[in-house]
Amino acid sequence: MTVRRLDPVLVDRIAAGEVIERPAAAVKELVENAIDAGATSIAVTIKAGGRELIRVVDDGSGMSPDDLALCVERHATSKLPDGDLFAIRSLGFRGEALPSIGSVARLSITTRQRDAAQGSVLVVEAGAKGPVRPAAAASGTRIEVSDLFIFTPARLKFLKSDRAEAQAVSDMLRRLAIAHPEIRFSLEGEHVSAFDWPAEPFSEEGRLRRLGRALGRDFPENALPVETERDGVRLSGFAGLPTFHRGTSAGIHMAVNGRPVRDKLLLSAVRGAYADVVPSDRHPVLYLDVLCDPAVVDVNVHPAKSEVRFRDPALVRGLVVSSLKAALASAGHRATTTGGARTLDAFRAVFSGGGLGGGPATIQRPHFGSVADWRMPEPGAQPMQAGFSDLAMPSADARAHLAEPAQDALDRPLGAARAQVHGTYIVAQTRDGMVIVDQHAAHERLVYERLKAERAKAGIISQPLLLPEVVELDPVDADRLNAAAADLASLGLVIESFGPGAVLVREAPSAIAGGNLQGIVRDVADALAEHGDAGSLDHAASGRVRPDADNVIDPKSSEHAFSEKPVPTFSQHALERRLDHVLATMACHNSVRAGRRLRPEEMDALLREMEATPNSGQCNHGRPTYVELKLSDIEKLFGRR
Repeated sequence: MTVRRLDPVLVDRIAAGEVIERPAAAVKELVENAIDAGATSIAVTIKAGGRELIRVVDDGSGMSPDDLALCVERHATSKLPDGDLFAIRSLGFRGEALPSIGSVARLSITTRQRDAAQGSVLVVEAGAKGPVRPAAAASGTRIEVSDLFIFTPARLKFLKSDRAEAQAVSDMLRRLAIAHPEIRFSLEGEHVSAFDWPAEPFSEEGRLRRLGRALGRDFPENALPVETERDGVRLSGFAGLPTFHRGTSAGIHMAVNGRPVRDKLLLSAVRGAYADVVPSDRHPVLYLDVLCDPAVVDVNVHPAKSEVRFRDPALVRGLVVSSLKAALASAGHRATTTGGARTLDAFRAVFSGGGLGGGPATIQRPHFGSVADWRMPEPGAQPMQAGFSDLAMPSADARAHLAEPAQDALDRPLGAARAQVHGTYIVAQTRDGMVIVDQHAAHERLVYERLKAERAKAGIISQPLLLPEVVELDPVDADRLNAAAADLASLGLVIESFGPGAVLVREAPSAIAGGNLQGIVRDVADALAEHGDAGSLDHAASGRVRPDADNVIDPKSSEHAFSEKPVPTFSQHALERRLDHVLATMACHNSVRAGRRLRPEEMDALLREMEATPNSGQCNHGRPTYVELKLSDIEKLFGRR
């Protein structure tokens, strides 16, 4: 069989298989072109999930007739004026989208430049380009794609339902709208929740309003600002509180230089930063934008441009992790405001007869008999309590109300302790409401944070093993561990080679010396296999230094601005995460247990320590440690408002 050159239309259809795999991908390419054209308003309309119609209208710069005729040619673009792929400052740059769409659908483009007297229109059908004709048009560009994949019927078989495809279009447009709050975005069509988000000012408040529209109205009051810069890489955005989490990762939004991405490196960094405060089966809600020189990031590594490659991935990952951890630590004891709302909803369900389980509530009330049956008790007789004979003994310790709270206790965030209920929950009074604290969950987090602080302050102390332990591994894993031996020794894990496919553990961190060393060593080996060998990631070995919060010294000092502190490698992070897990287990077993009665001063001391401890709004398992109820909401439950 001889080699032959493929037909140009067939080439475009093959390219369309990579670039335009579903309607959402076509909408993405068209909207990105509108953003690159300087549009301040973008309107998207779809029909049948985008199969029958996709319409994108913008008020951007528009195109001249000559540019219109050229834009549907393969690899024709205005995005690379100097042809430098390492200086890409636009969302699009390949020049593949329009010819690819035109080869598998009916494409109509109407455009007019702002200073032009009239517009132009061009129609492309099945890859056949028609002539450019004059047309009446508003300033900007209007693109209509009808009958998508009509000329490649096999592709239609792989599309999902119209509702699923429409939802994919909506999700994609929301991601672009989050990354560009200065642009007005609107969406309408079948099977989607239509929206029309106005353009926001280029400010922190404007971005937060856009995030509130996209991520839910509760997000702004449960978000923490993130704004850091290191070695020419700037990170900005908002991170949700740890207790403001969701069941999927759909709430994680990230961008690189304004380009929405779903990059594995960034997702891994986000999970690492939240691993200590969010349940393993839940996901945080946040938006982060990485701003850097285009020369240090490659955006041409994925057909859909949804992934990127950084020249220094360790720098970016470390910046994301440290910035998020610093933001979460600055939140202190804060917990999501939705906790109180859920509590009130539960109360309303009971009061309305719905019950907590969704079925009818059966509230047993004591029977006092009729008024006519009442008689004054005889002198010296005991008061009759028959009406309460079927109720359990009181489980609330209200002794706290006997101790007068400190003058400023009611003005503190968690208020003054007033009672202990069921030996588990502390009820505290604030100036404008009340707080209910899970004493075990709260104290568990306090003990855990205390242990971590001690470890960070004194360093990890290793303990020699009386009998060194041999760990058998795959020979490749054993070689990786031996290559990382110096890094592991700095964390208290001293190993040496013990023949092919085995290592000998001589010393272990004292906190886990009595634990499962076999499992720890295997976990570290797995981390090295996933992220690469330590030599390629160890920046300390190459003499490179990273500035972070622990490096900064007094600016008035004559010394260097940053100390010679090496960056932790992936193997170090893996061991530290395992150590954190061990510390969390120790904290759980050494904290105040549920059912223990606390004295009033102990309850108040617990509240004060929560206010001073970072991440105390959730326990080690990611559950909230307290809920707050405002007095105005409580009064609504009883019809006072």
